[in-house]
Amino acid sequence: MEEVNVSENVRSVSIGEIVTSDKPNEVLVAYGLGSCVAVCLYDPVARIGGMAHALLPETPSNGNKGSSGPAKFVDTGVPALVNSVLKLGASRTRLRIGLCGGGQVLTVPGANTQFPIGERNVAAAEKALKKSGMRIHVQDTGGMTGRTVRLQVVDGQVTVKTFGKGVQVLDLASAKR
Repeated sequence: MEEVNVSENVRSVSIGEIVTSDKPNEVLVAYGLGSCVAVCLYDPVARIGGMAHALLPETPSNGNKGSSGPAKFVDTGVPALVNSVLKLGASRTRLRIGLCGGGQVLTVPGANTQFPIGERNVAAAEKALKKSGMRIHVQDTGGMTGRTVRLQVVDGQVTVKTFGKGVQVLDLASAKR
């Protein structure tokens, strides 16, 4: 079980959701990422953070998003996340980007190869960020296991707990532009 500081306000970021914050005591958390990706944005000056928890790489060609949230698809979730943190007062030129998840945890029954949805999610995030004129500063993607990702709004620290492998800390605030 994860330790939670009682002064922290943990905000869960569910599949298809975008959560943003300018409150220093808030921690944004995407639990149990498998093939999903968590895109984290952080402005170290304004201390504004945001996270999108995306399930699939691209919006279907028929445009049918179903009843999903804005970040169900990476290609639409990334621009929506960027717009959300900018509305809170973040500066596009100061944004630091972290990308986590995209594991290869799903297999298709009866097939010899894995369904590479995690890999496709990572590629879609890279493409969407590049299209927005941004690049990834810190990253923990791929592998065969899931992870939980926490973004601390106070300092831009991203903590990645990978199942069976422990905890890794990625510092968005110090990442070189």
